[in-house]
Amino acid sequence: MRTFKLVSLTALFIALTAIGILYLLMRASLPVEDGELRLPGLNAQVTVNSDELGVPAISAENRADALQVLGFLHARDRLFQMELMRRKSAGRLAELFGSVAVASDRKQRAYQLSKTAQKIVQDLPAEQRRLLQAYVAGVNAYLAQTRILPPEFLLLRHQSELWREEDTLLVVLGMFQILNGYEQDERMFTVMEKALPKDLLVFLTPDTDSYTTTLVGGEKPRRFNPSVSSQVFAGLPEPDAVLTQAGVDAQNLVLGSNNWVVAGSKTVDGRTLVANDMHLGLGVPNIWYRADMAYPNRQVYGVSLPGVPGIIVGGNDDIAWGFTNVTADLLDLVSLDVNPDNPDEYRTANGWLEFGKHTETIQIKDAPAIEITVRDTLWGPVSEQSLLGKPVVIKWTALQPHGVDLGLLGMDDAHSVQQAMAVLNRIGAPPQNVVIADRAGHIGWTYMGRFPQRVGFDGLASRSWANGDLAWQQFLAPDALPRLIDPPEGFIVTANNRTLGRNYPHAIAHNWALGYRAFRIAELLREQNHLSEPDLLAIQLDTRNAVYDFYRQLALDELQAISDKDDELQTIEQTLQAWDGHMSTDSIGAALLAEFRGQLANEVFAKIVAACQFYDADFRYAWREMETPLRLLLVQRPARLLRAQYRDDWPRMIVASLRQSAHQLQQEYPHKHLANLRWAETHPITLHHPFSKVAPLLGELLDMPRFQSDGCAGLCVKVMDTAHGASERLVLSPLHPEDAIFHMPGGQSGHPFSAHYRDQQPYWQAGIASPMQTNIVAHSLSFLPRQR
Repeated sequence: MRTFKLVSLTALFIALTAIGILYLLMRASLPVEDGELRLPGLNAQVTVNSDELGVPAISAENRADALQVLGFLHARDRLFQMELMRRKSAGRLAELFGSVAVASDRKQRAYQLSKTAQKIVQDLPAEQRRLLQAYVAGVNAYLAQTRILPPEFLLLRHQSELWREEDTLLVVLGMFQILNGYEQDERMFTVMEKALPKDLLVFLTPDTDSYTTTLVGGEKPRRFNPSVSSQVFAGLPEPDAVLTQAGVDAQNLVLGSNNWVVAGSKTVDGRTLVANDMHLGLGVPNIWYRADMAYPNRQVYGVSLPGVPGIIVGGNDDIAWGFTNVTADLLDLVSLDVNPDNPDEYRTANGWLEFGKHTETIQIKDAPAIEITVRDTLWGPVSEQSLLGKPVVIKWTALQPHGVDLGLLGMDDAHSVQQAMAVLNRIGAPPQNVVIADRAGHIGWTYMGRFPQRVGFDGLASRSWANGDLAWQQFLAPDALPRLIDPPEGFIVTANNRTLGRNYPHAIAHNWALGYRAFRIAELLREQNHLSEPDLLAIQLDTRNAVYDFYRQLALDELQAISDKDDELQTIEQTLQAWDGHMSTDSIGAALLAEFRGQLANEVFAKIVAACQFYDADFRYAWREMETPLRLLLVQRPARLLRAQYRDDWPRMIVASLRQSAHQLQQEYPHKHLANLRWAETHPITLHHPFSKVAPLLGELLDMPRFQSDGCAGLCVKVMDTAHGASERLVLSPLHPEDAIFHMPGGQSGHPFSAHYRDQQPYWQAGIASPMQTNIVAHSLSFLPRQR
């Protein structure tokens, strides 16, 4: 027994010692924030003064030195984030996480982004290449100087490779893929085209809604059919008896943003104002890194993307700007005709051509490596996933020559709205709506990015290009992109909505986001004058959801028609009557309406989904303007559309959906009465670190604490949902940057032991106005050229 106790105590001592050593190593990996460091390649001393939130203000004698130090700081504070981003794009996550990441790696290898990144680097303009090299030198200077890497590297027993120029482009391409590189829209439409009558297809895929507010090209849509004959529903199959919500995505989620710009005629003292909140996946650390850079005759500040030189959104001495995603159609799936006599060939206008092929090796942690064959065509790489039984090629602007560059660096030198537009229209980047304000009082909007010029087709559905009559004819010319300057209304708003009317000569997109957020922002701006920064922040936090007004009234009308309501229906009616029209924390009825709208969408589109799933079992109807056909069908109530059990009895279906919604909520929240169920109780938010998904016990240390929130997924201005929401909030006047307001989740540092890992979270979470710039210097670090 004594021996057993001794062994146990020894084992406990060893375990505690190991934990202690690991803890000390993690503490020792915290970055240096004060003192002096020498950096090879610097031309002159660079000073970095950081405020109480760890936000660096870089002061340099030249631009290259400023970007080199930014590279050092990115690596110091966000190295593991950078490591994940370059590896995800390249398809190399399995080297870190093992077999669980193989599927992701296989898909990414098909895109061949590593090869694309290398080609982009070679094609960069000389000045962009020079500045990129300075930035890369800064990242690698950190890697050379640090003795102990951040905790994630210690836990994975991984040593970071040197940063390469192409790694920066892999980060850019990864962002491009998140925002504009999705195949699902064209896959969805192609299956619908196969399964449904043409009239019904057009009806279900409009490019407009009752909230649409265009900026250029008139108001008329390109694609809208307000009604269809009930005959089109006659041939639709009966779905399964039990519906699942997997077949319809009624959330209207879109990786996008809100932005708007206000002229001096509507502000408190004539200053122009830009407001921007970019909606992306939420995690720890936050995707953005705050920075301020000053070099002779120029200062630029805002948010940067770790791994990439320069400021993405923010301002300089003369202008301010903000982004929202265009949701443009930048990717086509070219359907391939494979030679039945030779599967190594595909058909082209010049006859059969042989696939280009090469073998790639996926290294897997703690498992044998696997080899995959990647195929190429004259149009681009072959997708790993077929479509309607045929292979398809990924034709995507990001993979085209000169489709991507680092042209956003040019915004440093823009002095006016007009100059900014000239820069933005020529940048190769994920296409964005950009609103701009300048010190002279001008405001404007335009597109950033490159857009394909299609010949012979519109890009909605997958097509064969084998006959040579379909093609891309380079990109739209910069001067062809839309612009709006100083509109008489005194403001410009975008929120991923349709901004173009049919009179604009080019089809930029098809599957726009619902226009409600832009409509609501414009509504609030229109009724206010003497606006200041706090007023625009209040709009960013607005939780009004007028979309649900329709569903509330629909339900109340049907309930009113029932003379002898049972207790359940009385509770439902009471809950709906209590709703205050907002998705605020204390809103009663908001959860019921959210569930009810989803149930209605499942029922109304059940036969349509069943028809499409006959051709593709994974089909989901996720048209972002779904609200238009859903409302029209609920008003028109055509015969033959509903499931057989309802016998075309629409009121019965609506009441049954209400009951099912109530049952679902009561099942999820059994200890809460429906009439007392607050929105926040059904709307918890947790920001996760990547490690907590594979090692949940680490979540207590690495994740942001779970909290109840207002806002909603996409139907109110304040977009906030599980793992999706405002990645930053910015309100900025180029005349008065000292009054700017800024929020972002988490903090500057990705190191869990850093004081700046979570210190910005309270402001973002509670919507408390916090300054973008302060005069406080909490830390000062000098970078000196290496002595010769």
